Order: sequence, then structure tokens, then C-alpha cells
Amino acid sequence: MESISFPGSNHGLQVGISHGPINAEFHLPPERPETPPSPLSTVPFPRDPHFVSRNTLLHQIHEKGSVPGSRIALVGLGGVGKSQLAIEYSYRVRSESPTTWIFWVYASNEARFEQSFRDIADQVKIPGRQNPKTNIFKLVENWLLDEKRGKWICILDNADDDGFLCLLPTAGKGHLARGLTNASTKPLLEYIPRSQNGFIIITSRSKEVALKMVNHKDLIEVNPMESSEALELLRKTLDQTEQSPGSEQLVEELEFMPLAIVQAACLIRNRAPRYSISLYLRDFQGSDIEATKLLKSEASRLVRDWEANNSILGTWQISFDYIRHTRPSAADLLSLMSFFDRQGIPESLIRLGPKASNSSELFDDSSDTEISESDKGPEFEDDITTLRNYSFISVRGRWEEAEQLNVQVMESRKMKLGVDHPDTLTSMANLASTYWNQGRWEEAEQLNVQVMESRKMKLGVGHPSTLTSMANLASTYRNQGRWEEAEQLQVQVMERSKAKLGVDHPSTLTSMANLASTYRNQGRWEEAEQLQVQVMERSKAKLGVDHPSTLTSMANLASTYRNQGRWEEAEQLNVQVMETRKSKLGVGHPSTLTSMANLASTYWNQGRWEEAEQLDVQVMESRKMKLGVDHPDTLTSMANLASTYWNQGRWEEAEQLHVQVMESRKMKLGVDHPDTLTSMANLASTYWNQGRWEEAEQLNVQVMESRKSKLGVDHPDTLASMANLAFTWKSSGHHTRALDLLRDCLSKQRQSLGPNHPQTLSHSETLLEWEIELLNFDT
Repeated sequence: MESISFPGSNHGLQVGISHGPINAEFHLPPERPETPPSPLSTVPFPRDPHFVSRNTLLHQIHEKGSVPGSRIALVGLGGVGKSQLAIEYSYRVRSESPTTWIFWVYASNEARFEQSFRDIADQVKIPGRQNPKTNIFKLVENWLLDEKRGKWICILDNADDDGFLCLLPTAGKGHLARGLTNASTKPLLEYIPRSQNGFIIITSRSKEVALKMVNHKDLIEVNPMESSEALELLRKTLDQTEQSPGSEQLVEELEFMPLAIVQAACLIRNRAPRYSISLYLRDFQGSDIEATKLLKSEASRLVRDWEANNSILGTWQISFDYIRHTRPSAADLLSLMSFFDRQGIPESLIRLGPKASNSSELFDDSSDTEISESDKGPEFEDDITTLRNYSFISVRGRWEEAEQLNVQVMESRKMKLGVDHPDTLTSMANLASTYWNQGRWEEAEQLNVQVMESRKMKLGVGHPSTLTSMANLASTYRNQGRWEEAEQLQVQVMERSKAKLGVDHPSTLTSMANLASTYRNQGRWEEAEQLQVQVMERSKAKLGVDHPSTLTSMANLASTYRNQGRWEEAEQLNVQVMETRKSKLGVGHPSTLTSMANLASTYWNQGRWEEAEQLDVQVMESRKMKLGVDHPDTLTSMANLASTYWNQGRWEEAEQLHVQVMESRKMKLGVDHPDTLTSMANLASTYWNQGRWEEAEQLNVQVMESRKSKLGVDHPDTLASMANLAFTWKSSGHHTRALDLLRDCLSKQRQSLGPNHPQTLSHSETLLEWEIELLNFDT
């Protein structure tokens, strides 16, 4: 969506991104009236079919909840079943009283608490919620206080830290004090009011913390299960009608802890018939309890609550050992997920899988358009520490540190295992991916070719790992503007996947989506559309209309419609994707934010600036809060907003954002990084529109020369910067020089992009206009 365009019937286009803190005033348009929803539940978990009725506890919750304005706390060790009790109770209430609202609030830290409030505001459609200056806490509080809304229950899960819940924010400390919200007038807990219509349930591991939030009489202690309850839970989870031998001994060994019992039963069930309760008991009693202490360490924590007994640690250790033995990469992924959760990064950001993800969502340069690509993601290592550290810094865009770590791993494996060992090749692919993300295409290409050729020789041309490396190389070619070479590889990958795996296999569909994206880059809209429709329809049939891969394929098709100017069709698909993700994932989920940005881009292309701006602001603020102001995705959303300002003639606001983006990228990525050059081109465009020709020229020359040096003189991005400079010279009165440069640019575009590419045709018309204009002037 961020672009540089020039007036008249013909225009040049430069695509880019942006970054920086915003000081400009936001003047959002009035919100359209929305139809209020019927009472609903935001509980993010399905009802547990294996739930064992703990009637005494559920009765206590119900009894205390019948008192208007009550607030209770469920307290107990981690893994004892507090959250499950709250979830089951919420489903029973909804079944008996469908007019009761149920709200789930994550209370483990400030960021998740705030995001829960934003999700509530979005679900119940509170007016004013999208204004970044709105105090979201006060907004939700006022809604809860309105007795016309009816009865509601609010569940605060995992409230173990009273510091941010019960105390006023301290200047300079905490999430709120950094200016991410305006909620600083009272403790956060007080924004969930004691209302005659409301009932508040808190779950906490700490009795001391809970007593700061509720009276002693409103405390419900949740202890391990009774023997009969534990046996019933084991039987249900094992899907058995009768109790198996050894059941009583097992639940006793597991100290009647629900989490331990479920974990043990799942492993027994999944390994049956070769595995049984008696064999599990043997493994549990013989397990190295010292090994479970490793799981307690910050380096490899696997569960949320480590106040739990050794029974839980033991069951996790056995499960982890089994996964490690059968699927090493999956075990590494579990470790990585726990690491991300501990760092406060949403697990939904972890788009990883063994040996390169088959389907990941990427942000298109021109907006947040999603392209499903196997060739984008790195191929992750088997070593837990390496995997965790590499992925942690990569998600934050710290490519130099990722590179350093990958080089270290690669060289170590070359020396220990040899250059052609599968693990060595994996580490080479990881390093290539790091180069890829830094725009170092030649270095990425060199490694990708080496990996591909080695795999062809050792594994065969049709092996999945070989196909993955071919897709990675194709992606590198595509970013170099080498469309034909990229297309040739992608066709091979697609055809071999069809033959080996079948036309409906997810990997085959991914390869089709990759090829479609290359067609899209060449302006071959009809061919791209044809493939994307096939991918979408097959995904719907095989995976369902709400599956993440199906939604990605719908978003990709919407992007192609948008490039064809089919705005209504693009908008219809984008809205469908966005609403589905809101309901399934929540309004703050990264995939939901991507779909919101896609819809904003569609509005943008229709000139619906106010609607685009409203969505852009919401996406930007959410990403700032969840990812940080310097995250690449945040920078993309800030650039999109700057582009919307640009098209409204709000040059100063656009300039302010573009400058911040450019400076941050220079510092974070380097002055020659493709994203940095894009932001410089965007700023040049803003100067151009203000008549600041010299400043625009200076930036455009710098961008063009850097791209010539880094990408080559025929790369599409280089040609785009040549066209931008030509327009700048034309506007500043250098007609002959502008005409010569545009001729040179057009000649190269005809060769590299083809004579019928939209950009080639546009510049052909522009050149003709300029020549006629110059001829008339001379006459």
C-alpha cells in the first residue's frame, strides 16, 4: 500500500515500508453505526469432553456467583485444574442462560490484560474503540457498568502478579507507563467493576495475591482430585469404558494432579497398543527426577506453572523424551514455544516447523498481502539452544546476531559432520535465510544453490528436502527480479509435488501458490488468478473454509483481484478473511492484523482514505503494543499509514513518518538494505509533492545508485528508482535529461519485465506524452 505515485494519466510506482514513533495528531473519521451483537462468550477454549465433574467446587462457584456484584478467587497449585473449572462453569452458564455475557481476560501480564480488553471492546462493538487516544480500559468499564447490557461474568485467568493489577502504574515502569495506553488513573483490576449485573472469577496460584483481590470468605481452594475423580479422568482420557489394571497405582503416583493424569493418559493412548499403564509406571518410577529439574530452568520451561508437584514434571519429562526420540524437531519446537511465551511474545507469532514451514504468511511489499510460501522460512536446527536463540532474535529482526549464530553452527557442523551431512545442509539453509532477510541476494543464492545440488545428489531430485531447497532458491531469484529462473524452478517443484504427493496435498498447494506469486510479480494476473482459485477451492474442500491455509489462499486471491482493479471482489474476500480471523483468533492476533491491513489496502486503492486510515491506525497501534515499535511488521503498518496521509495531501504527517522509518531502518538494517532504500524513495516522493525538488532528487539519486550497485541495473526496483528520478527531473525543468533517463529505463523494462507488463506500458505512454510535449515546445 505504501507507494510513490506521480500525477497525470501515467505514473511511476515505488513500493515500500515505514517506521518510527508518531507525534502527529490523529483525526479519525466518525465511526459508522454498528449492529450490537447478541450476548456472547470470549472464552478461547473449547469445552473439555473429558471433564470430570467436581460438583462440590462447581456448586461453591455457583453459590457465590448468585450474589450480585460478587468476586471470587480459585486458588491452587499449577496443574490442579483451576482454569478448567472456570471454563466448564462458563459453558454451563451459557447453556442455562444464553443471555449472559462471558468475558475471558488473560491476567498474567499488562500486555495480555490490555489486549484482552481490546478483544472485548471489539467483540461487543463498543463505539470509539479504534481511536488510539481512547482509554480502552475506561471504555470497557463503562460498558460493564451499563445495566441495560444484562448479566455478565468476567474470568481473570492466571492472576499471579498483584503488582500491575492492584497498584497504580509507576512512572517509567511497566507497559502502560511507556505511553501505550492512557489508562493510568487507577489500578487495572478496578476497571472490572463490582456491578449488580456482574460476577468476577479469578484464578491464581498464590493465595497471598488472591487475598489482595477478594475477601477471605470468597476464596475457593482447589486441591488435587479425589481418588474416584482421578480414576474417572484417567479412564475418560484413555477412551476406555472400564478401569485398566494399574490405574489406581498410577493416579496415586501422579498425586491425583489433573494435568499430570491427562499428560500421562495422552501418551499411553497415542502409543497403544504397544504401550500400557504398567509400562508407563515403569518409566515414571525409573525416570531421572534430576532431569526434571532441567525443565524448571528458564532455558527450557515447558509448562506455565512450576509450583506444581514433581508428578507433573515427571510426566512432561517422559513425554518430552518420547517426542525427542521419535520427532526431534517437534521436541525442539515445544522448547521454543515455551521460550517465546516466557518472553511475552504471542505463541501465534511462532510460524515454525521442522525443515522449513510448508505454509507461512508473508507481508507483501506494497501492503500486508499474504503470500503462502515454503521458500520464505528458514530450515530450523535440531539443537534446542540454537533453535531457541536463532528464532528469538530472528522474530525481532536482529539479522546480524542471527547470522553470527548460524555461521557458528554451520562451521561447527562442517567440521564435525562433513559438508554434505543433512544437518550441515540445514544450517546452510538457515544462514541463507538470514542473508535473504538482509537483502543479500547473491550470498543467499550461493548457499541455496549449494544446498540444492547436494540434496539432489544425496537424496534425489524428488525428495521433499530437495524440493524445499529448490523453492528457497526460486524465492531468491524472485527477489532479484529473475522471474524466468524463479518460474522454471517453481514449475518443477509444483509438478513433482503433484506426481509424488497428489494435487490436493498441502505441499503441492503451497507450490502452486508460490508459482502464482511469481506470475503476480510479472503482472500475469490471469495466470496468477487461475492458480490461486484452484488453491483456494481445494483448500476449502480438503481443510475447510475456516482453516488458516484456506484463509491465506483467499487473501492471496484478493490481492490479485486488487491488482486487476476488481475492488469489490477483493473487498468481499478481505472482509470475509478478516471477520473469520477475528472470531477464531481474536482481533489482536497477527494474522487478523494482516487481514485488516489487506482490507485497508483495498480501501486505499479505491480512494476511501478515511476507512483505510482508521484500519491502518488500529493495526499500527496493535503491532506497537504486541511487537514493539521497531519490529518489521510495525514498520510496515506505519508506512501504510504514511501512504494514506500522503494520498490525502497531509504531507507533513506523511513526511514525519517516512523520516522516522528511514532513520530507524538505516540504524537497524543498514543504509543499503532494500527496505531502507524503499523508505528513502517514499520520503523522496513526499518531498516531490511539496515541490522540494532538490531534496527529492538527492534521495532518488542515492536510491538509484545503491540499487544499481546492489541489485544490478536491470532489477525492477532499480528501474523503478530510475523512473522516479526521471519524474523528479521533469518536474524541476530538466526536460531533456528526464526524457533520456526514462527512455533508458523503458528499454531495460521491455527486456526484463516484458513489453506487456503494466509498468512497461505505463512508462511507454508517459514517454510518448513527454516526447510530444518536447516536440511542441521546440516547434
